Amino acid sequence: MKPSVVAIKQQEIFKFNARAKSIPGAINMTVGEPNFHTPEHIKQAAIKAIKNDQTHYTVPEGDHKLLGAVANYLHDKYNLNYDPETQIIATTGVTEGVFSVFNAILRDGDEVLIPSPSFTIYGPDADFNGASPVYLDTSKTNFKVTPSMLEEVIKTNPRIKIFLLNYPSNPTGVSYTEDELQALANILKKYDIFVISDEIYSELTYNFKHISFGNILPDQTILLNGLSKSHAMTGWRFGVVCGPAEVIAQVNKIHELATTSITSITQYAALEAYTNGYDDPLAMKEQYQSRRDALFEGLKELNMECPTPDGAFYLFAKIPAGFEQDDVKFANELLEEEHLAILPGSFFGIGGEGHLRISYAASMENIAKCLSKLGQFLKSHKN
Repeated sequence: MKPSVVAIKQQEIFKFNARAKSIPGAINMTVGEPNFHTPEHIKQAAIKAIKNDQTHYTVPEGDHKLLGAVANYLHDKYNLNYDPETQIIATTGVTEGVFSVFNAILRDGDEVLIPSPSFTIYGPDADFNGASPVYLDTSKTNFKVTPSMLEEVIKTNPRIKIFLLNYPSNPTGVSYTEDELQALANILKKYDIFVISDEIYSELTYNFKHISFGNILPDQTILLNGLSKSHAMTGWRFGVVCGPAEVIAQVNKIHELATTSITSITQYAALEAYTNGYDDPLAMKEQYQSRRDALFEGLKELNMECPTPDGAFYLFAKIPAGFEQDDVKFANELLEEEHLAILPGSFFGIGGEGHLRISYAASMENIAKCLSKLGQFLKSHKN
């Protein structure tokens, strides 16, 4: 049964961020969004749309010229082949995409398999739609799902309807090679399970080429992507849901009930991004990689171990031995004493305990300050 909305808890991330913002001068390394501005040509396209009074309803799935541009972009970037007329809808960010897909697919008693640590909306979305989240602890396998652990949990939980895979990952930054994805697909294709593949960080992959699960297992995969991270467009709220036509038709019914359609101005901005913004992510990606390397090396000097991030803009650092291992207490004291805000790993679920998520979507200056403040805190708190 779906729970009462009263039972839903506010996200701990939001409460922690609100506290950090209340402290004057605090260095905030919690933010999961680019610290770049939307490219100028995209802003100008939106301004032009407003001036031309293109401010009316569109069809619920999104303007079909835009959907065609999305299909072309996904084909050119990732060799994906989606029919823009039947296999793509535009959503209010990936957040709405997750909610609409879950609402369309899940029934009371279903289960959703979620590798953990994970982004914080997946479990509550499953709960709210009458399903139960099944968390798969990946902390002992370098924060990746292995084929053996995947098959074992599917066999012991026959009510799993969805496997939710987010890569590159928030919060850990790890991703999967083509061989690793194929090995997972070899397990999944034996079962009647949907793969919801959240690939919002696909353009920010550093160590190898991003391969979409939509290519690996197309008949079972529903792909989520968008422009928030790749084109610094978090506030525009643009996402896409792609997949088999018969599934997308049902998802669009939920999307239609929830939103009618996303804003026309955002759609014109997205059309420009997908048509003329192929290279927009490159300069940002280059800077993120430099920041990643600086932060990674700095944390290593502080004896804070973390997996090498393959993408996104997060490091998931282990609190060193000999220090307070309660990550919530650690993060709160760090904020109080050093005015440095980084998120407790346990906010992201099972396997996150004793870790801290640090965003490097920040300036090099703030990364240096973060490392300095962390060093001071560790020096004063060593047991």
